[in-house]
Amino acid sequence: MQVFKFGGATIKDAKAVERMGMIVEHHHDPLVIVVSAMGKTTNALEKVVAGYMSGNITQSMNALKAIREYHMSIASELMANRNNMLLGEIKNIFAGLENRLQSLPAAPYNQEYDQIVCWGEILSTLIISHYLNHVGICNQWVDARHILKTDSTFREGRIDWDITSQLVKEKIDFTKSGLFITQGFIGSTVNNLSTTLGREGSDYTAAILAYILDADSVTVWKDVPGVLNADPKWFDSTVRLEKISYMDAIELTYYGTSVIHPKTIQPLKKKNIPLYVKSFLYPDEPGTIIGRDDYERLVPSFIFKMDQVLIHIHPPDFSFIAEENLEIIFNCFAGYGLKINLMQNSAVSFDVCVNNDQSRIQAVIKELEKHFRVRVTSGLELITIRYYDHETIDRVLVNKDLLMTQRTKTTIQMVVKDLG
Repeated sequence: MQVFKFGGATIKDAKAVERMGMIVEHHHDPLVIVVSAMGKTTNALEKVVAGYMSGNITQSMNALKAIREYHMSIASELMANRNNMLLGEIKNIFAGLENRLQSLPAAPYNQEYDQIVCWGEILSTLIISHYLNHVGICNQWVDARHILKTDSTFREGRIDWDITSQLVKEKIDFTKSGLFITQGFIGSTVNNLSTTLGREGSDYTAAILAYILDADSVTVWKDVPGVLNADPKWFDSTVRLEKISYMDAIELTYYGTSVIHPKTIQPLKKKNIPLYVKSFLYPDEPGTIIGRDDYERLVPSFIFKMDQVLIHIHPPDFSFIAEENLEIIFNCFAGYGLKINLMQNSAVSFDVCVNNDQSRIQAVIKELEKHFRVRVTSGLELITIRYYDHETIDRVLVNKDLLMTQRTKTTIQMVVKDLG
């Protein structure tokens, strides 16, 4: 059996869903399809959450109305308004969300976030499942929250592998159906509170299911021809990587390449399950294969993280950054869930580069200032080059002020400020 994963861009409108159906129709092995939220729905739902948590009910309701109209439009176009059951399900979901928004938040931000944002994937899979059945591609819809069990780390749920394995094998039974549709990105606690696995976590869901079900392969369908050596948004001439090893894929995802979710590779590597990254626009093209491939080196790969913040930490008495200081610093970042993209220390300072997550950054700074002097520099970029050389370094430093550098034999990372 195989696992397919379709991202938001591949199901962003009715025509894209029809194209997805054509890809699935030509596949005859037992199949599990993992689906993301449609288009930019997760971003839109995050605006709903932000308005709800800040008390701006008008913002939340307006954002929710736009999301409702978007999904109703796609469903109506696909089904020509003939599936009253589907349209009724969509209306019921939004009625439930509207009721929730009319009451005060009863839980912390991250928990409320997961209870609302999870509906993006539920909506997309309901529409797709109904549509595929409508065109004769029989499938069974599965709620991922009933099979993927996590701890209560909301927005970064950690999988309980024992319970999840048991539930997946019970619910995904190929003697009952040859095709199952489920959601990426979401799960639930043992108390059935919805959780999410981290942004772009649908790839990880596909890897979890492939590992548990002993899949022959996983295919991630994207709006790019495979894994590229750079984001086309930043580079005019990119190169498709025909094949990369699990280790290079792990390194690239760790440093922030947006093609594959960072947690995806490890479950596949453990069982030597190949991962294909292919274009949904050109499904017959080879794409990229990630597996047990050996080679001397790849062409240089560039990863850009924009809107970065550099946090400078100094002991108030200019004492050394010793183990007890590092313990305080790391506990603080871990406690508030602020991920560190790059860190570097000198004798009397410690610098940390993070994404511009203002709510978490402010909490971390407030805590750190109890022990240290803290200075913040924002509006930065983090550039990572895997398999770098002098030419590639010079290429990305044009009109940049270099603030911090860290390099290994194969990888260089640079925090820079654009000089405009």
